[in-house]
Amino acid sequence: MATIPAKQYLKIKARYPDFVNAVELLGKTLKQAGPIDDKTAQLVQLAAAASLRSEGAVHSHTKRALHAGAQADEIYHCLMLLTSTIGFPNVMAALSWAEDIIDNISDK
Repeated sequence: MATIPAKQYLKIKARYPDFVNAVELLGKTLKQAGPIDDKTAQLVQLAAAASLRSEGAVHSHTKRALHAGAQADEIYHCLMLLTSTIGFPNVMAALSWAEDIIDNISDK
């Protein structure tokens, strides 16, 4: 399952390719710098996105986590673990955003 970037991401990449290429290279370099596997890295980044209340980033890292082999239950658990840190309402929002992606993928 290949992930399809969001339209806004593709639009900015077309307009500012050097900027986006540099950001992509940074992400790739950081992932290769240590022993954490891609699935775990995506779940960590998903948790960070939820903590920032970034709907777009939650969508992106949910897609990426699924692509890296995470199961829906792992995504839900990852987000629920944040409850004592970021609060129940924030977790509920993040779960809703993750479900946007999970439901869309399971409908196909």
